[in-house]
Amino acid sequence: MAEWSCLVTGAGGFLGQRIIRMLAQEKELKEIRALFRSFTPKHKEELSKLQTKAKVTVLRGDILDAQCLRRACQGVSVVIHTAASLDFFGTVPRQTIVDINLKGTQLLLDTCVEASVPVFIYSSSVSVAGPNSYKDIIQNGCEEDNLESTWSHPYPYSKKMAEKAVLAANGCTLKDGGTLYTCALRLPFIYGEGSQHISDAINRALKNNGILDNFAKFSVINPVFVSNAAWAHILAARGLRDPKKSPNIQGQFYYISDETPHQSFVDLHYALSKDWGFHIDSSWSLPLPILYWLAFLLETVSFLLRPIYNYQPPFNRCSVTFTSSVFTFSYKKAQRDLGYEPPVSWEEARQKTSQWIGSLVEQYKGRLNTKTQ
Repeated sequence: MAEWSCLVTGAGGFLGQRIIRMLAQEKELKEIRALFRSFTPKHKEELSKLQTKAKVTVLRGDILDAQCLRRACQGVSVVIHTAASLDFFGTVPRQTIVDINLKGTQLLLDTCVEASVPVFIYSSSVSVAGPNSYKDIIQNGCEEDNLESTWSHPYPYSKKMAEKAVLAANGCTLKDGGTLYTCALRLPFIYGEGSQHISDAINRALKNNGILDNFAKFSVINPVFVSNAAWAHILAARGLRDPKKSPNIQGQFYYISDETPHQSFVDLHYALSKDWGFHIDSSWSLPLPILYWLAFLLETVSFLLRPIYNYQPPFNRCSVTFTSSVFTFSYKKAQRDLGYEPPVSWEEARQKTSQWIGSLVEQYKGRLNTKTQ
């Protein structure tokens, strides 16, 4: 196929960085454009060290900046949209999340039509499908189940509406007369080296004598290793670039997972960190129904106090449900249509993540030694 260029939004994020590393190996790729709101010197250093024949262009800008998006999309043939605001606990204002996840996606879609970008791949989330209740049990769910989140919480709501906009845009006529082809990849919890979520969990445990939180022990999830999640985006880009060979992909969504065992968030954290002496908190915890209604009570208190004080509860019904449900999905449709086979095994993913956690442990010990000197 002809030479092509790719814009990655959220390029400095956990997933975006991996996608760019994999894009660097793609044949016929002439340019990678990396768009991110605030690149660190480390981000820029890593981008400069990429072993690739493609030109790497670093673009600093906001997903809500229409002028920035016009510059970023000019002459591009593929957009991979990973930029998002992820929050289940109410720490980020609702309007901020909706603006970034929904308004930003719609603005980027409109810009692609105006700039005649023919391929748009959206990093979606399994949260657009639920779970709507911790009592629901979804095991090895599939796309044909047509599950849909009913939460008004800003994250699942904004991701659901943004995905709908992306899939509805499939088949749109571009300004140059061409056609826009889109698809969405629904991702579960993503783990691996560099995960901020895992880093936070490990740092909390280090301050608690190596004891891991057990707040999400009731969940059963099928997390995906970050490199496998990134690989699915590469395959989607290959498929949509040649629409005659892959009409099945157009306007479709796919659940992306791998061979990581189905387990709770707590068990995942333990499996990844046990080599370094971490262990799970075995102390008593509230039964799930009581925890859920306590969340409802805290949300009520927050609502009543809102006119005089902005109280943010430590958890809410949405976060309790998402971290306490049996909610897993099969990647068979992605296997069939995209040719998706996870390149990294569970054991390799576990070892790589464990080694990285070891570096976090060493950093923590180093900080302690510095303080005691």
